[in-house]
Amino acid sequence: MATVPPRQFRYYDLILGAFVCVLLCANLIGPAKIAEVHGIDFGAGVLFFPISYLFGDILTEVYGYARSRRVIWSGLIALVFASIMSAVVVALPPARGWHDQAAYETIFGQTPRIVIASITAFFVGEFVNSFVLAKMKLLTAGRWLWTRTVGSTVCGEGVDTLVFYPVAFLGVWSGSLLGKVMLFNYIAKVLWEVLATPMTYRIVAFLKRVEHEDYYDRDTDFTPFALRVTR
Repeated sequence: MATVPPRQFRYYDLILGAFVCVLLCANLIGPAKIAEVHGIDFGAGVLFFPISYLFGDILTEVYGYARSRRVIWSGLIALVFASIMSAVVVALPPARGWHDQAAYETIFGQTPRIVIASITAFFVGEFVNSFVLAKMKLLTAGRWLWTRTVGSTVCGEGVDTLVFYPVAFLGVWSGSLLGKVMLFNYIAKVLWEVLATPMTYRIVAFLKRVEHEDYYDRDTDFTPFALRVTR
């Protein structure tokens, strides 16, 4: 009996690419810098990292958990490769006429703790986000999209924050700074998702219309450790 190939979609690959791009930029550029605006300390990456959760919500809502899972694994592989590449390039001995090694190390020389924290937090946070959204879609029978986009972000970003900052910076930053940054970043990420809700509605409606897809994960195997898509 011939196997039916998985469906092809017009915009799935574009969203996958955008997701990976945002993920790499947010993790390579933002995590180690603490910014201060009007007396409030926050991690600079918080301004852009929540976009990856927005993409995760859209992917799971429209295409289902299994296709979102493939995107998460694509992001994880890209993140691991970028971390390895950064470590190798930083470790290469600089040419005698090149005097920017210290600056380069400051920008790209992430410690192993930050790398491990970024990869681990991303992995667990994104899968929690996708799982919660898929389950809430079943519970709400596809109604009240805002409840599952916000609800999944509350769970996913919560796990991400609780994993990343202690693993990366506990003992490096003071306890008070760590606590303030964690709390502010978490609130900012959730608020970012709330403010993006009207845009999320428009994108989801557009994709469901042009892709002729609105997937419900009724019979889905929710293990993170699989890549197969059967439809």
